[in-house]
Amino acid sequence: MFESITVGVKGKPEVLVLGAFAPDNAKDRPKLDKQTAQMDPSGLAAAAIGRAEFSGETGGIVEAYVGDPLKSGHTRVWIVGLGKKAGMNADNLRTAAGNIGRKLAACKCAGAQIDLIPLCTAAKIDATTAGRAFGEGLGLIGWVCDEFRGTGGKKPERRKLSVKSSSERFDGGMETGLGLAISSNITRTLSQTPPNIATTGYMAEQARKIARQCGLGFKIFEGDALKRERFEGLINVGKASENKPCMVRLEYTPKGSGGVKGGKPMVLVGKTMTYDTGGLSLKINNGMVGMKRDKDGGCAVIGAMHAIATVIKPRRRVVALLSIAENSISDEAYRPDDVITYRNGVTVEVTNTDAEGRLVLADALCWACEKEDPYGIVDLATLTGGVVVALGSTYCGMFCEDDRLRGKIERAAASAGERVWRLPMHQEYRDLMKSPVADILNSNANRKAHPIQGAAFLSYFVKDGIPWCHLDIAGVHVADANKGCWVDGPTGWGVRTLANLLDQD
Repeated sequence: MFESITVGVKGKPEVLVLGAFAPDNAKDRPKLDKQTAQMDPSGLAAAAIGRAEFSGETGGIVEAYVGDPLKSGHTRVWIVGLGKKAGMNADNLRTAAGNIGRKLAACKCAGAQIDLIPLCTAAKIDATTAGRAFGEGLGLIGWVCDEFRGTGGKKPERRKLSVKSSSERFDGGMETGLGLAISSNITRTLSQTPPNIATTGYMAEQARKIARQCGLGFKIFEGDALKRERFEGLINVGKASENKPCMVRLEYTPKGSGGVKGGKPMVLVGKTMTYDTGGLSLKINNGMVGMKRDKDGGCAVIGAMHAIATVIKPRRRVVALLSIAENSISDEAYRPDDVITYRNGVTVEVTNTDAEGRLVLADALCWACEKEDPYGIVDLATLTGGVVVALGSTYCGMFCEDDRLRGKIERAAASAGERVWRLPMHQEYRDLMKSPVADILNSNANRKAHPIQGAAFLSYFVKDGIPWCHLDIAGVHVADANKGCWVDGPTGWGVRTLANLLDQD
């Protein structure tokens, strides 16, 4: 929607944005609080919220009728609803920002002043936290991906937008929120990129570009290096494609005396399947549509590393591992009945080549445990359709048996407005993956506990005692409606959660 969004407006912005709570009693009409009313000496905003179309519900907007520019210089006054005071939170601000952003784009406005501090104070939301949430919402709704539009249609006009408030802390929060949104939007653009462009080599090159821009360490394992390091999952899953598999390693190292340079790193692992045909276990019934997004776990990790390096700048080292492959079909393709032996000695009987994501993630988990001496491991993957059946598009499925790491991720996700729901991981589920031929199966024909099977499989590649969390994002990585701060398309789920996780260290 916007070419760019910055904090700080020169001169008087056209739009003044005020806020109003929904009344506790549905029979009552919304009213301006005392502090907001002082910003409305003309009474235009107070009159506007009395109109029937405005209820104060979250994200609802009513415009005051302004004939001539006000003494303040504003030519428009909008009042946005933030819901009931008792229930107001950061998500309300993200939703409000999304709707304000839409209206700013539709009206071709270049500048807006956001004065919501009185309501944030009344709801006991810190000004910095409020600004950060508003900045996230505005930045997320501002995402566009026009790269693949040609001469067959007209590209929409994109304008630059500047915003400010009357609070330095709110403005500082907006700066941070917009920065996190930029990182999330990098992820969304990578997700949107079609598979004939976003090949395995392309994804590796995008990771390299981010590394150069942000001062991250970069290393790639490909060709003979995959064999040398015994990345057997990548080798087998990717060997049918002309786009060869690889493992990419990124590293953030804190700068300055405050950083824990020599400390154990947090390791982020991303499933980066650039396309998934299902392999010889071919997807049917149009099941391949949208499989360009099977790389979204890795896309989120790339975006998170951008946020970590440019916005969060934590004191702890962070390592990212991207398992990049394309699951295709040829006479070289791996088969059901094949047995794969991993670098940690675990053997896997392949029963379904469409359960390939866990096979490439296993390589990264083995490497992380053996080579990185991790403080903790978090992997993100569009792993199972079962988690979508279980949780829909409301929650990400979370598997984590370490109380400390789980608590950190729950707090990080709550702060980002990205919901996680813990699912169980007991020995009974791990036993479901036992094979009569090898150690384990990659897929059990018994569909019991389907989303848990994927996590149970991965657990065989994580050493005991290492904190580990698996996030199955299959239900949350795409929005299917234009609502709040989202448009129909990729969400960049996980970028802000991972950034917030590292912000706790």
